Amino acid sequence: MPVRRYRPDDASRLSDIYKAAVLVIGARYYSPDQLRAWAALAPTPKRFAELMGDGRIALVATDKDDQAVAFADLEPDGHIHFLYAAPEAAGTGAVSTLYDRLEEKARDLGFIRLYAEASEAALRFFLKKGFTKTARREFEVEGVPIHNYAVEKRL
Repeated sequence: MPVRRYRPDDASRLSDIYKAAVLVIGARYYSPDQLRAWAALAPTPKRFAELMGDGRIALVATDKDDQAVAFADLEPDGHIHFLYAAPEAAGTGAVSTLYDRLEEKARDLGFIRLYAEASEAALRFFLKKGFTKTARREFEVEGVPIHNYAVEKRL
């Protein structure tokens, strides 16, 4: 699976991937109300362009036509904010490849810890990659109760 750095022309596609991943992949684990609230948090293309241009490491996995099918980022403090795949890319190794590249870059930069907030859909993935679940996080999004998990990995 090809992986490259994020480019500004990816922003619209990343917004679409985020929403589709939440609504389709997340549907196995969360209620329709939870999915609607979570999907409403999807950054707009403009916001993605701002976020991905703020100094973080931002990578995309691409199809044969160089179109993003999954994306991930790594903030300067070791936080993985985004790790999402289009539903059609789920199970193809795209996310695993992206994560492996992020971890490699983190190690090269001397990071000692990675951490993230993992959805029910992502928790098993993070655990397989050597993360530890540190807490279940209960919160509300637009008045709708939802949860995820704090996970971390020492490098």
